Amino acid sequence: MAPVPPASFTADGRLSARHGTDAVSVGFAWKHAPSHDDITLSTPLGQVVAELSGDASAGYARVLLGDGRTLEADGFSALTQHSLGFPLPVTGLAAWIRGGPHEGSPHQVDIDASGRTATLRQDGWEIIYDYADALARHPERLRLIYPEVEVRVVIDRLE
Repeated sequence: MAPVPPASFTADGRLSARHGTDAVSVGFAWKHAPSHDDITLSTPLGQVVAELSGDASAGYARVLLGDGRTLEADGFSALTQHSLGFPLPVTGLAAWIRGGPHEGSPHQVDIDASGRTATLRQDGWEIIYDYADALARHPERLRLIYPEVEVRVVIDRLE
């Protein structure tokens, strides 16, 4: 399967992550452009807990926490490693939520009977896809597995 080409999108959904005994569950609103991301994370009741922004071409990422603190890092992986305790692959996830691998990294893809990505392995992550029905072209749910980390993503809207 060819990598998913860079493209702008907006997505809303929910994310839950477990790292060892730590767990987090948030809603997200994501505005993605090929070189810039803005992600708002909120509690299940809608309270904003963090606003992340980053520019892949400039190699920086920043998070404004709900308590007013700001953290900066060289990229989303370093920022999420510091904030969450594991590196959430925002760059890879921008392609993965659209149903395929990102450019520039080896990958393995298993295809389902409808010709869609069923399982993807890339950057040390295994991504398992779930679709709303046999005709859906974009995934509805993803399960990302990394050593000692499991992330579940539910996509409510992807445009």
